[in-house]
Amino acid sequence: LHYSPLGEINAANVSRLGLAWSYDIDAYDAYTQPLQIGGVVYFAAGLSVIHALDARTGRLLWQYDPKVAEAPEAQWRLRAGWAPRGIAFRDGKVITATRDGRLLAVNARTGRLAWSVQTLDEEGSKGAYITGPPFVAGGVVVIGFGGSDYSVTRGYVTGYDLKTGKRVWHYQTVHHDIW
Repeated sequence: LHYSPLGEINAANVSRLGLAWSYDIDAYDAYTQPLQIGGVVYFAAGLSVIHALDARTGRLLWQYDPKVAEAPEAQWRLRAGWAPRGIAFRDGKVITATRDGRLLAVNARTGRLAWSVQTLDEEGSKGAYITGPPFVAGGVVVIGFGGSDYSVTRGYVTGYDLKTGKRVWHYQTVHHDIW
């Protein structure tokens, strides 16, 4: 299904392959799968810090730090871990979620914040934090959350407008009669 014949690389020339570039990441064990779009490699590392590198040279183009550790609620939400789980890309935006419950979109060209929204409802999600990657469907960014490690949490999934970050729908996964 994901097989590539790699016709340019074969037994006769494989020995000529070598390291083109490397980039030191300032995080010891937390990085997302990279995305390469238009000659730029995007990934998040550590406390959801997004990086953009030139794919040919490895040169850092920009870095966006959402200051996760400085968020007041981060102190207890970070107990369960601090790693970003993934990024998404759509319409010139790199999107990721932070452990403290924010969903954010960054301009892929400049590295400037396009929008940021707190996704966790304080009522019913005291023990919640985001552990999964965002998913983009059409013009909507979809995010759920993890939780219940430290307190009871009612589950939900929410969709946000890709352009503005405004909430467009919200679905409770746990029925109110159970909650």
